[in-house]
Amino acid sequence: MAANAAAAPARSGSRADLLLRAGLPVTLLLVGLFFSFSAPSFLAPANIESVLVNNFALLAIISIAMTMAVASGGIDLSVGTALDFASLVFVSAIATGQNFYVALFGGLLAGSMAGLFNAFLIVGLGITPFLATLGTLFIGRSVQQLTTGGGIPIYLSKSKVAPESVFLGHGDLLGIATPLWIVLLVASTLAVLLRSTVFGRHVTAIGVQSTVAWYSGLPVRRNLVLVYILAAAISAIAGILLSSTVNAYVPSTGNAFLLNAIGATFIGTTIDRSGRPNILGTVLGVLLLAMVSNGLLLVGWNFYWQQVGTGALIFLVLVVTFASRRWRKVS
Repeated sequence: MAANAAAAPARSGSRADLLLRAGLPVTLLLVGLFFSFSAPSFLAPANIESVLVNNFALLAIISIAMTMAVASGGIDLSVGTALDFASLVFVSAIATGQNFYVALFGGLLAGSMAGLFNAFLIVGLGITPFLATLGTLFIGRSVQQLTTGGGIPIYLSKSKVAPESVFLGHGDLLGIATPLWIVLLVASTLAVLLRSTVFGRHVTAIGVQSTVAWYSGLPVRRNLVLVYILAAAISAIAGILLSSTVNAYVPSTGNAFLLNAIGATFIGTTIDRSGRPNILGTVLGVLLLAMVSNGLLLVGWNFYWQQVGTGALIFLVLVVTFASRRWRKVS
């Protein structure tokens, strides 16, 4: 009888865990159903492709970079700066006649330098991740203004756009757009890295309790350096993909992705039993934001009300999730 009594709370807890972790997929389903009825064109193949390629792909890559930083117990407000640096160098190199692969390497290196600077501030000088990456954001914005004559965009003529760049931005493979293949590659690689490698387990340990990780002998400083460089490098991929899509560099474009990347990362924690950042959850969070943005546009909401609707949805999902977790702990 005592065993049955003990098993009952356990079964109740497991059911609560399951319901809690299913909240995000269920929300995706409900949002999809709502817009499919309120906006008949929502499920049209052309619109679905537009959502995935235009609304989802770039934000997903930036959000994965953010997830790396948050998983380590920090945050990276300069992911947009890394995107912009990569875009600036990539487009400038192609505009001056450089080979595509030279431009690609230069863009990735330029974006990664933002992460190296973050690592210097956080690990070397002991500045908190929030303040360090916020500083990098402001410095990066100023650097872009100085190097582009006050923020003048750089446009590429069709004659200078390499075939490889066209494939990145507008091509497809096996009927699936190239940007989606890039998202799949980045997401699967980072998911394996975080869940199945020593580095990933160290990052998780640092994110849960950095002091304990330090006294346990884990290489905390080295891992944090790698986290911020990797986050910037991932953001740089988004910058090159953006430039390949629009054939241009526009200063400070990356900052437009910042708040949604943070929102998607924390929405994604709702599917993890311990509430930890995870790649699958982040990708689902991005998909939810992309669907809401597109759906509200189709039903006729203007841009400003779209932002209100998106913010309200993020707030609702997080409040329900964290309130449920708190209730479960109390009960």
